[in-house]
Amino acid sequence: MVQTASSSQMPAAGKAGEALSPGEARKAGEAGRAGEPLISARRLTKRFGAFTAVDGIEFEVQPGEAFGFLGPNGAGKTSTMRMIGCVSPVTEGELRVLGMDPATDGPRIRAKIGVVPQQDTLDTELTVLDNLVIYGRYFGKRRLSIARSLVNQPALMLLDEPTTGLDPQARHLLWDRLYRLKQRGVTLVLTTHYMDEAEQLCDRLVVMDKAKIVAEGSPRQLIERYSTKEVTELRFDPETRDRLDGQLAEALRGLAERIETLPDRVLLYTDDGEAAVAAAHERGLRPETVLVRRSTLEDVFLRLTGRSLIE
Repeated sequence: MVQTASSSQMPAAGKAGEALSPGEARKAGEAGRAGEPLISARRLTKRFGAFTAVDGIEFEVQPGEAFGFLGPNGAGKTSTMRMIGCVSPVTEGELRVLGMDPATDGPRIRAKIGVVPQQDTLDTELTVLDNLVIYGRYFGKRRLSIARSLVNQPALMLLDEPTTGLDPQARHLLWDRLYRLKQRGVTLVLTTHYMDEAEQLCDRLVVMDKAKIVAEGSPRQLIERYSTKEVTELRFDPETRDRLDGQLAEALRGLAERIETLPDRVLLYTDDGEAAVAAAHERGLRPETVLVRRSTLEDVFLRLTGRSLIE
């Protein structure tokens, strides 16, 4: 369910619920036409004591696009989203959202965005209507505006791992709804550690690892830049792996542009996966299973960080 902030982070009634003036709303809505991004971050940093959760990242989100943060748990994605959503203060750097400064205009920004947090914050003992009415009271006389923003569409939606815990059918249904919102001009910013989700939804994305941005571009650009057209996955039975005793990569040398040896399989990065399989057979190698597939964003992450995206 879309909401403007979690209940534990909601501001007090009154000023927090003030709507944007016509001039402010027009400025936010027309930012893209004037060449101004909806979100702009420069050297954005978030620290919790001695721990740095977000380390000097920079990015821009243009109106009407779907922008993603891809990375494993702990990479800094959620901390970044909380700063954009004006529920966590910026430690260092500059951040502008809808043409405003979250440090001084947090209530106005929150009134214009929709947020889907990682954890549901609804009161399960109340009806849907009661949840809306009670939640709306935190915003004074703006109950109708808040309810309308939930059932209609905000200018900007923040989605923090929106499909975690959903079955495949529900995930695809949500993807379709988000795609329809984007077609209507809603700007989407999401975090995910699902490669297929990022490829399906995002026009552009950044790959985050250890609090930093390590790559940026469209899904296709990142794959073309950091991977090959195809990937051949070879799985060998334990007896073969023991017999080769760590020399499997050496036995496969020259069969692909790059070879990654993982605990459960070997990845051959090449533009012709079937040719790589044939060459492996010619060398007397008999994998237990063979899979030839196109490269994905997980291959990009493996190339950039040296480990699988989902650990």
